[in-house]
Amino acid sequence: MNDRRLTATERTELLALARRTLAERLHHAGADELPAPPTGPGLQQHRGAFVTLTLAGHLRGCIGTFRPQEPLWKVVQSMAISAAIHDPRFHPVQADELAAIEIEISALTPLRVITDIEQIEVGTHGLYITRGPAGGVLLPQVAVEYGWSRTEFLQQTCRKAGLPAEAWQQGATIEIFGAEVFSESAPDGGKVSCA
Repeated sequence: MNDRRLTATERTELLALARRTLAERLHHAGADELPAPPTGPGLQQHRGAFVTLTLAGHLRGCIGTFRPQEPLWKVVQSMAISAAIHDPRFHPVQADELAAIEIEISALTPLRVITDIEQIEVGTHGLYITRGPAGGVLLPQVAVEYGWSRTEFLQQTCRKAGLPAEAWQQGATIEIFGAEVFSESAPDGGKVSCA
């Protein structure tokens, strides 16, 4: 897997693609024709990604995948639609909301299992914690936004998985990943960097 950093142009292209994809899907419900793919080489990489939608600073949808079977540009298209329509925590985004929606993309590095929590760098790594069928993920920027310590980050990820806060000490599998995080208001990123 190639996980080289995206160029400024590629980030801008991905954000524009996500917005065009949402506009096409929300304004022409059921449309199968999506915008043409961008051509940047970084966008052809097979990388996981999360797309986060916010409205007036509040979460409106967030969906992603770690295990892409397609190029990054296609993963972003799919995750943008899923975040807008299929996030079970929210009603589907309506076409009249789209102009006020902020799009943020997190292009991921591969998951890596760790056994020493000292390897977790808050602000650099995201967490994916599983135990049995339960699993939860928090992106790197979440710990930064809430000012969490490493332990708080672990506890909150366990809670997100529906596990006890201390499950990370009780047989849960801890995986870390890096992300390039960029948004329409900050296309150059800056929240967290790829690790």
